[in-house]
Amino acid sequence: MCDNSCMKAFHNVLLNTLIANVTTSYLWFALTFWIYLETKSVLATGIIGGSYMLLVAVMSLIFGVIVDHNKKKKVMLISAVATFIFYTFAFIGFLLHTERQLTDISNYAFWLLATFILAGSVVENMRNIALSTTVSLLIPKGERDKANGLVGTVQGVGFMVTSIFSGLSIGMLGMKWTMVIALVLTAVALVHLLFVNIPEKDIYHDPELAKKKIDLKGSMAAIRAVPGLGWLIAFTTFNNFVGGVFMALMDPYGLTLFTVEWWGVILGVTSTGFIVGAGLVAKKGLGKNPLRSLLLANIAVAIVGMVFTVREVWWLYAVGIFAYMSIFPVIEAAEQTIIQRVVPYARQGRVFGLAQTFEAASSPITAFLIAPIAQFWLIPFMRTDAGNHAFGWLVGTGEARGIALTFIAAGLVMLIAVLFAFKSRAYANLSSAYQKA
Repeated sequence: MCDNSCMKAFHNVLLNTLIANVTTSYLWFALTFWIYLETKSVLATGIIGGSYMLLVAVMSLIFGVIVDHNKKKKVMLISAVATFIFYTFAFIGFLLHTERQLTDISNYAFWLLATFILAGSVVENMRNIALSTTVSLLIPKGERDKANGLVGTVQGVGFMVTSIFSGLSIGMLGMKWTMVIALVLTAVALVHLLFVNIPEKDIYHDPELAKKKIDLKGSMAAIRAVPGLGWLIAFTTFNNFVGGVFMALMDPYGLTLFTVEWWGVILGVTSTGFIVGAGLVAKKGLGKNPLRSLLLANIAVAIVGMVFTVREVWWLYAVGIFAYMSIFPVIEAAEQTIIQRVVPYARQGRVFGLAQTFEAASSPITAFLIAPIAQFWLIPFMRTDAGNHAFGWLVGTGEARGIALTFIAAGLVMLIAVLFAFKSRAYANLSSAYQKA
């Protein structure tokens, strides 16, 4: 869709995305670590994580329409400015309240701080939707799986850097200076974006949808037009129910095994799995059938979920997280590659937005359910003689055996779902549609 300058433009967009992702992930991780250390509440971190995904679910469809109605650089600028404004409000709120108010889940100050940081992080997802459509804009069809691998590599580098520095920052500097650093990085990303060129001469409007601000009906029609695409989104949504378990419990389990500084380091080191997995996708692609690759990757995730907490051993947990993060870029790249090929470019923003709405909505439901169940039932139960007698043979002994039992159950559910998916007619239909596109 453009000349040889496309790849240079794509690399500049990736660099800016790296800066922005480092910023939002850094502050998001720091907020989660800080809240758990101050409250020692799995419920609090579950609510925060679930609220983030709930906001993503609510806003993604709107973000998708905005992406389709505007040039991609403009969308990214809107996202960057909004993030800076929300983080500024969060910092002001932090300065105006005491630490006791800010760490009391029943106090409005807690929710004020969390809401502004969450809002700034959620708006970043509008940039991510724009980035997915930018791949379609700048990269030829046959190379998009590898380009999506590069996107995953950038996300992995950002995750690695922020995982390490978020823990160190909270442990050594505290939340105040962590927020100052996040504001500075946000400003840097915004200024850099002003000088990034995305060669997009026109907006590829869908004439039937051009005047609509929120187009749920049109988005659903675009999905139904491709045999099996709705099934893919439904399948990914179901798996995100299981992913909500990871979101709600991974940090509390890690902070049981490590200090906050070391937990940040462990996350940083294991997140090199993102780089490894995404790098392999960027180099090798996803094969002739990305959908098959996606399902095989989900089987691997399910197996990891069933074994990485089976004993309370730090290295087993660390290896499991590395494996999980190595596999995750394959799943993300596969879904994006399929949508980029089978959905017309003019409707991709809506479809990516609607897919993200459904997929994101599932995780907070699980997080809101699992966090209180783990906090008030499973964790106390596994500390009793009855709990040890019933499941000690499976999960061993230790402080967080209730969390381990939850991980194992979630992995088993995911494994069963993927095995059924392989045998479904929708799998065959979507595989065929991808080959014909």
